[in-house]
Amino acid sequence: MITNFVLVLIIVVMVCLAVGGIRVVNQIERGVVFRFGRAQREVRQPGLTLLIPVVDRMKKVNVQIATMPVPTQECITRDNVSVEVDAVAYFRVEEPLRAAIAVQNYLFAIEQVAQTSLRSIIGKSDLDDLLSNREELNKGLALMIDSPALGWGIHIDRVEIKDVHLPESMKRSIARQAEAERERRARVITADGEFQAARKLADASAVMTETPGALQLRLLQTVVEVAAEKTSTLVMPLPVELLRFFERGSSTRSAPAAEQAARPSEERQPEEQPAVTDPATPELAPPAPSFERSAAEPAAKNGASRTA
Repeated sequence: MITNFVLVLIIVVMVCLAVGGIRVVNQIERGVVFRFGRAQREVRQPGLTLLIPVVDRMKKVNVQIATMPVPTQECITRDNVSVEVDAVAYFRVEEPLRAAIAVQNYLFAIEQVAQTSLRSIIGKSDLDDLLSNREELNKGLALMIDSPALGWGIHIDRVEIKDVHLPESMKRSIARQAEAERERRARVITADGEFQAARKLADASAVMTETPGALQLRLLQTVVEVAAEKTSTLVMPLPVELLRFFERGSSTRSAPAAEQAARPSEERQPEEQPAVTDPATPELAPPAPSFERSAAEPAAKNGASRTA
């Protein structure tokens, strides 16, 4: 009787121990077994697994991609600008055995490495790179975190800088810079438009110079456009080229008349010219009576009358 009772008790204990040694490993986990405190090389895969009661102890390691936010870090860039930057890291466990025995708490370790790497990468970069070239910074940051994480059996998928907080004074400076840049672009575009318009006007003027009638047609078209507005006052633009056109027309008409007027004058010129005397025999004009001679003649007459 006692023997049967002891036998049944032994069977019950063995069944309880066998049931207690059964473990279930989920699809998202891997099991690392420690036998008498020593890790076994074989990693238990998802499903049912048997452990030796009292001897084996299993630690489950999650192999999903973990998302870890990196706390906001106050950093100074290479061009001495104080910024506050936060990031987010994505990683997963590739070797559960190393993650279980190589590091005490791999989540805390990855968080600390991410913070120090973020400070280091920001200190080596300029503010312009931080604002406009984040892809290169993300790659460099992921490489810096992945270097120590490989020894822990962890792979860093990607690290991204999430937000950058700038001081208010720096925001105002950036706003002024952006405004100046947009004003410069506007002036360049305006100057380019004026240059193209001037070139087109030069081409149009060349065409109008070759065909003077095109200028008159353009003037008539302008008159039609102005008259379509139903205004009481009509402004007639009179270009200088049109005056030159009329001037050329009047000059061509006055040229024959001037030639005809010049011909009779040329015919009359030989008749009106005085005869040319011989320079060898010049004519001597009689000497004019002088004032003394005219005064002496009456005095001589008076003397003659007295003697008589």
